[in-house]
Amino acid sequence: MLPRHNLVWLSDDGWQAVLEQAPHDAVPSIQAWACARHPAVVRRTEPDANDGTVCAGIALPPDASGTKKRIPLRIPSAHVSRISAPLRLDEVVAAMPSTWRPALAFLCAEARRQNIGFRVYGSAALQEITGMRYITHSSDIDLLLQPATHAELHAGLLLMAGHARALPLDGEVIFPDGSAVAWKEWMTAIAASGHPRVLAKDNRRVRLVKTEDLLCTLEDEPCTSH
Repeated sequence: MLPRHNLVWLSDDGWQAVLEQAPHDAVPSIQAWACARHPAVVRRTEPDANDGTVCAGIALPPDASGTKKRIPLRIPSAHVSRISAPLRLDEVVAAMPSTWRPALAFLCAEARRQNIGFRVYGSAALQEITGMRYITHSSDIDLLLQPATHAELHAGLLLMAGHARALPLDGEVIFPDGSAVAWKEWMTAIAASGHPRVLAKDNRRVRLVKTEDLLCTLEDEPCTSH
């Protein structure tokens, strides 16, 4: 099962299979996307999808009203010709608004110095991938932090929190078991007393999870049975 936010490129047969099951009003947009050879983005697997299906989607640039049309796709996995992790943060800087670039370059430099590998999804990634205009005055920069250790989690969160003063940063922490939590929600939860729970997403479900259970998935976090 492919992780959420991964990029998948389809073969010609794959696009044909998608078009055969697409709603009529979505066909022109899908055809244009396929002709441009843009990737689709992996989303959460639908409950009735079988093991030979990749649930993905394409998101079109915002229209004049600011609405961004999203088209869900079900792709036969045999027709996926290439798979990639989400773009690195440094790969999208040049495509961002000029007012963001100095602060983004600074964030990239600090992340590189601390060996923190941020990935990017959402509007910022799509603007770089397609060359179309996705970023608006209300857009966020959606970052992915995928820590293996408690130290990486702590360092990455500090970087995002610090640079969020200058940039509209949003996004998720993805723990080693695949559970994804909004990083701002995580910061709020760990500052609370008791045994806080956070909303965690994975490839198949959304659920409330104790923060301590997610910390136990990190390599250097001692865990006790409970």
